[in-house]
Amino acid sequence: MNTVYHKIQELVEVTAYSKHEQIVNGVINAIDERIVIQGSMLPSVNSMVRELGFASKTIVKAYKELKDRGIVDSKNRLGYFVVNEDTDQIKKVALLIYAFHPFQEEFYNSFRDTLGDNIQVDVFFHHNNLEIFETILGNISGRYGMYIVAPIAHPRVKKILSKIPRQKLLIVDRYEELEGDFSHITQEFEISTYMMLKAQVDNIRSYDGMTLYFLPESDHPVEILRAFKKFLQDYEIPGSVETHYKAGQIKKGHAYFTIGDGDLWKLLKDVKREGLVVGEDVAVLSNDNSPVKEIICGGITTFSTDFELMGSRAAEFVLGGESIQEVIPTVLIQRKSL
Repeated sequence: MNTVYHKIQELVEVTAYSKHEQIVNGVINAIDERIVIQGSMLPSVNSMVRELGFASKTIVKAYKELKDRGIVDSKNRLGYFVVNEDTDQIKKVALLIYAFHPFQEEFYNSFRDTLGDNIQVDVFFHHNNLEIFETILGNISGRYGMYIVAPIAHPRVKKILSKIPRQKLLIVDRYEELEGDFSHITQEFEISTYMMLKAQVDNIRSYDGMTLYFLPESDHPVEILRAFKKFLQDYEIPGSVETHYKAGQIKKGHAYFTIGDGDLWKLLKDVKREGLVVGEDVAVLSNDNSPVKEIICGGITTFSTDFELMGSRAAEFVLGGESIQEVIPTVLIQRKSL
């Protein structure tokens, strides 16, 4: 009877293959020939040692590669199972992010370019909706070799993410505390926002006050709101928080702080309509950098993390599989508007 062992032994005479490659390709051939199918249990490490005479570490290495490709998965004390019959991909990666904002496009492009051509990336969007987040992860669990996830700040997220093996999971963008050791490449919001505002305190004081546009139900980081309120209190600066910028609200001599780009574009439209000069008549500070903010109105001052660096570092995690805990610095990019 044709078995996984037979498919591996067929490759023994192929001298170009190392022992671990014989196992990897033997299992793949067994899947391609339908000897084993999705859900089938593979031989245990001890069984492979007895049948093939290979060292256990060689077999574990081969199974790990198959797991990284998203073809095989393991369950505690139950062994290794086929979870994906698509054997063509070297690795399949699931990328779950908020939405395709300009800064997340920078992350994706850097991530994709660093990975190279032989890795499939499937992109999913949760739009900061917990139900969508949970449904997506439930549907794709066990189907990918790696999961790159931008989490939602919610108590249930820990439990939802617990279904993904820690060695396959990378948290990106926003930090979410999980149980045990886990990998993350994130940014920090509260301290960096406060320090950025503190560095601009003299410029801000030259205006009659500052308004932050912050929508609580959105994906805006609440840490930015806390930092803004603390800054106003510590430096006795008049200020307010509004959910949206409304057309016609522009006021000469005032400073504006936008998180969402929708508010920024509405504000600048009013600036143009009223014939005001950004950086003189009004001050503007914006979260997250983008190429258009470098150009429009002589340049908009932003504070932002390096999303290209975050993307390339996330790709290195996928390629190398080594645990990583890194915070990408947030920097102020000074331009004309403040």
